Amino acid sequence: MNPPAGAPGAVRVYWRPGCPYCAMLRLGLRGARVPAEWVNIWEDPVAAARVRAITGGDETVPTVMIGTQAMVNPSAGQVVAAIRDAQPGAFPPAGTRVASWLGRMAGLVSRGRLWPGAQR
Repeated sequence: MNPPAGAPGAVRVYWRPGCPYCAMLRLGLRGARVPAEWVNIWEDPVAAARVRAITGGDETVPTVMIGTQAMVNPSAGQVVAAIRDAQPGAFPPAGTRVASWLGRMAGLVSRGRLWPGAQR
């Protein structure tokens, strides 16, 4: 169960269908076993307005809220690191391998190591 939004360690991901970066983040967070609330900004105008407020007017996704900290287009590793900072002991120490091959692949793709065109 997720902590309430705004609580330390609570993860809310603002996304939209068809976004490859959102898909990669979803794979990476699943592989790292990070529970998150996923909010589709195309179905929730309040969420879209929240993203625009965070990003300075753009609807850049994925935008992630961890407690009160906003992250725009982060990797799964960056999200896990932010959760570790917000909730020490919530995850194994940094450097621990992601449990699934799918999570590792998501990390490689998001860093452009498998497909150079996938770099951000």
